Amino acid sequence: MAVQLALMRGINVGGKNRLPMRDLAALFEEAGCSDVRTFIQSGNVIFKPPKKASRLGEIVAAGIAERYGYRTPVILRTVEQMRDVVKGNPFPGEEERLHVMFLQDRPHPQHIGGLDPNRSVPDRFIVRDAEIYLHLPNGAGVSKLTNAWFDSKLATVGTSRNWRTVTKLLEMMEE
Repeated sequence: MAVQLALMRGINVGGKNRLPMRDLAALFEEAGCSDVRTFIQSGNVIFKPPKKASRLGEIVAAGIAERYGYRTPVILRTVEQMRDVVKGNPFPGEEERLHVMFLQDRPHPQHIGGLDPNRSVPDRFIVRDAEIYLHLPNGAGVSKLTNAWFDSKLATVGTSRNWRTVTKLLEMMEE
């Protein structure tokens, strides 16, 4: 089975939703995954899925809720999808302030059309498939292009990673 990536939202951020990475890795192993590795403390897991992995995200999310008392989305990507994300960068040369929001589901075109491109000038975004590329020249901390805003407008959930993390995760998946 090919390597996959799981991205969790809100893990170990600002002292909230504490979850040691070794415990997170153990949840994936208990769900039948192999070669489980984590990257940094924010809920990035690289693994080989079990043969029957159709509900893997739900199983891991339920394990987190049961053991740690909070719910977090578990967003999955294949190595091919991650390659497409990196190749599809619509802001070449601006990677220093680039983030990618990974969405649980591909948003409906009508929802995408309802997004306000001027919500947080000079920030820019482009929705492609189940990802949103965010160019945030003043930084993510001051942008109005938040997870909560996109969640409400696109009727899905997402989690963001900076470009350096995105490319490092792909590198690790290809090892």
